[in-house]
Amino acid sequence: MKRRAKIGMIGGAFLLSASIIGNVADTPVASAATSEVQEKPSISGFISHAELSRTLNKIEQTSKGTVAVEVAGFSNQGREIYKATIGSGKKVVLIQSEIHGNEKVGTRALLNMIEEIGNSNSPKMKQLRDELTIVAMPMINPDATELNRRGNDMTWAEVVDQFPQLEGVEPSWNYYTYTNKYWDYASTPGFDVNRDFNPDLNYQPQPEDFPNSSSEPGWFITPEAQTVRDVYKNLQAEHGKVDVFVDLHHQGEYVIEGTDDPVTLSLSGVFIPHPDTPEGEKYSKYADDYNVDFSKQLNVAAYNALQQMGNSPFGNISLYPQALDLPGTALGSFALNGSGSVLFEVTGQTQNFGQKKLGQLTKAVETGVYGILEGVATEEVYELEVEDYDDIPLTER
Repeated sequence: MKRRAKIGMIGGAFLLSASIIGNVADTPVASAATSEVQEKPSISGFISHAELSRTLNKIEQTSKGTVAVEVAGFSNQGREIYKATIGSGKKVVLIQSEIHGNEKVGTRALLNMIEEIGNSNSPKMKQLRDELTIVAMPMINPDATELNRRGNDMTWAEVVDQFPQLEGVEPSWNYYTYTNKYWDYASTPGFDVNRDFNPDLNYQPQPEDFPNSSSEPGWFITPEAQTVRDVYKNLQAEHGKVDVFVDLHHQGEYVIEGTDDPVTLSLSGVFIPHPDTPEGEKYSKYADDYNVDFSKQLNVAAYNALQQMGNSPFGNISLYPQALDLPGTALGSFALNGSGSVLFEVTGQTQNFGQKKLGQLTKAVETGVYGILEGVATEEVYELEVEDYDDIPLTER
């Protein structure tokens, strides 16, 4: 396992400390409004950062050179953010999971896929390795993972230490300092890392760009977003382009529009208004790179693969809300840089669903992502009808 900044595997003392932090995340949190104490959902069935480290190291060793694992960067609290590279093809696919630490199914699915693609000698897996360069980044927000919450573990003062030009500036709008029955950000603040991206990959924080809003770009002020940005830029430099970007998330519990059918997961390829429209004119300088039709074809590939699995739990696939303007997300930023982009939003917080449901949802994510990978590797995705994207049923929210 190679490190970009450090050499050698992490020591046992650090792994122990990560485990302790994970246990702390399950302790009760008092609500400032009601003084009631609520138990946070258990995360015992999910993957910790220590387990992630061990699993990636084992996969790399057993792959006999097929999987290369590196430390791409470090979280604000010093935990490794990994990338695993598989294959040597001309088409580049970047997949990430758990940018929100309480959205955990994607990490399990991604680890399963890293192992299978890297170790299997089936014709299908060999084709993926030959045609694609797959870069997987599981659990890119490990501090939030260990706290079992959405935001990372970082104060505004730490941001100012890194960017002194922000002294006296109002904190960014995505800075969490609230307390409710589950989350105590008042004592341990943090940022929504998935609003910290900017389509200008060389952007440096400027005081006039704070606090901004969800419909405006982010700032790359968190080390987690900086790490993903750097991986993306390095892939661009090496390969010329990141063809596909897939981001694995969770959402609330919803139904298919006009029915009572619970959604298994939602897909989307639209995260900003088109640069050629009046609403998207502010993104006009990215118009030549933006390819929403390809994003839609990738989504159709995922949808078709899931539909082939038959009925529940794989049949209830919906389209995430489309009227979005989110340039501060990784999906929005990378789409403007020319990547075909796909959002996976798994239903609910699976801590409440038990091991059986966890297994079903993990399989659903794997099925959809494989649909994308196989479609790109065989080039069949380019033949899919863009209009089929609009036939995916909507989510009723």
